[in-house]
Amino acid sequence: MTKKKNLRLNSVSLGTEVVIHIIMAAFSLCCIIPFVFVIIIAFSSEESIRAIGYSFTPLSWSTDAFSYAFDKLPQIWRSYFNSIFITVVGTVTSTLMCALYAYVLYRPDFKYRKFFNFFSFFTMIFGGGLVPTYVVCTQVLGLRENYAALIVPLLVNPFNIIIMRAFFKSSVPLELIEAATIDGSGEYHTLFRIVAPIAKPGVATVALLNALAFWNEWYLSLLYIKRNKVLQPLQALLMELQNNVQYLNQMAGQLGAAAINEAAKMPSQSLRMVLVVLIVVPIACAYPFFQRYIVAGLAVGSIKG
Repeated sequence: MTKKKNLRLNSVSLGTEVVIHIIMAAFSLCCIIPFVFVIIIAFSSEESIRAIGYSFTPLSWSTDAFSYAFDKLPQIWRSYFNSIFITVVGTVTSTLMCALYAYVLYRPDFKYRKFFNFFSFFTMIFGGGLVPTYVVCTQVLGLRENYAALIVPLLVNPFNIIIMRAFFKSSVPLELIEAATIDGSGEYHTLFRIVAPIAKPGVATVALLNALAFWNEWYLSLLYIKRNKVLQPLQALLMELQNNVQYLNQMAGQLGAAAINEAAKMPSQSLRMVLVVLIVVPIACAYPFFQRYIVAGLAVGSIKG
């Protein structure tokens, strides 16, 4: 009887595969360890940080930084809701607009295809500037002291449109569109029932990019949210807290004994890491839902033609 040889799924030798796995494991650790380090510092006591600095093994543990953040920020849960609401609504709306725009650029039979292609690409090179953008948003569109001011300015991203168009061109053959048209399918039905399911990796990749943009945005709040602080997103609130902590530490000597006592109680070093944890953890939970599409998104996203 002949012995059956072990069949491998690829042509890479076992030794090479082991080396690749070791390299990838080391790279993964390089990505994970900094975030673990941030969490350790966030739970380190202020005395330990002052004595030995940042360390994986602090002298003592403490949750004072978390307590201080939540005690001094009664609006933090409202800001969490604002960030989640803005991210969800903005991601869905922006991805939808990106898909609609990219679809007409993908169709070679669209009459004004070249004009809209140049129109989107031109905005990547030349921006309108801060003052004209602010005037248009506040005076013309009325984007001030409302959720729309935090969503509308980020709805259309030319780079995401290029990525989506590249996905449509690489994964959806034009013959399929022609067959759907012959069968009586309308444009919206063709896009949402035929094109979008086939180009699902591109849609998921663009949705992830939009979610990151909306979640990390704080500058729009600085521009358009002046009085109604209830609408303030999490990033803007935590940035304001960080600025207040730095100001109090710098001006404690001039503000009197009460300010000096408050600055002494304040976990200023570990508080910075607490802010990082509060911002990063929620959006990091979204990555597992998009993980299967990230590799395909990066590969096709490099196509600009």
